[in-house]
Amino acid sequence: MSALTLDHRYVEGADDAPVLLLLHGTGGSPADILLLGKELSPESPMIAPAGPVSEHGAARWFRRLAEGVFDTEDVLARAGQLAEFIVAARERYGLAGRRLVAAGFSNGANIAAAVALLRPDVLTEAALFSTMLAVPDPPEHDLSGTRIFLSNGRHDPMAPLASSTRLVQLLRQRSAEVTEDWHDGGHQITADGLAAARAWLTR
Repeated sequence: MSALTLDHRYVEGADDAPVLLLLHGTGGSPADILLLGKELSPESPMIAPAGPVSEHGAARWFRRLAEGVFDTEDVLARAGQLAEFIVAARERYGLAGRRLVAAGFSNGANIAAAVALLRPDVLTEAALFSTMLAVPDPPEHDLSGTRIFLSNGRHDPMAPLASSTRLVQLLRQRSAEVTEDWHDGGHQITADGLAAARAWLTR
């Protein structure tokens, strides 16, 4: 059995509900992001790992050099680490063959998008809230089986519009199906965004 290399919380759920992989934002925790899972699909099994990188005590998924400036090599390495964690968690909890959907906020959404771009063998569905592109030059994988939901603010200083729209463009260029939900706010999850994500999840 593969080793689970990330601290995490696991919550059992219904056999007929999608498995949720829940990814917190900077300074968040598995306990925090489980609340998002309960909003999206309360009957789902939930896996909520903790980000392995510490930035002045705040948990993150990968290093950054400055606000909005990511350490690309670390993004690639940490995306690989998370992909292997997903494989191991599926095995550990008897979830092989089940539909699995990542749901993340901010830095958690960024790492989910990175895994979707880099490892479509592991992750093909993700709901991304307040996300931006963390892999500037992703490989030309065929993502024709990938579904992405993205909810972002048009005035988000932490996930700039240009970077978020570039992410959408790169996903679509690789044949991913992308559902967009834009709001006029900033770095936040809105009630309308949650409702749109729930509708997307059940399609």
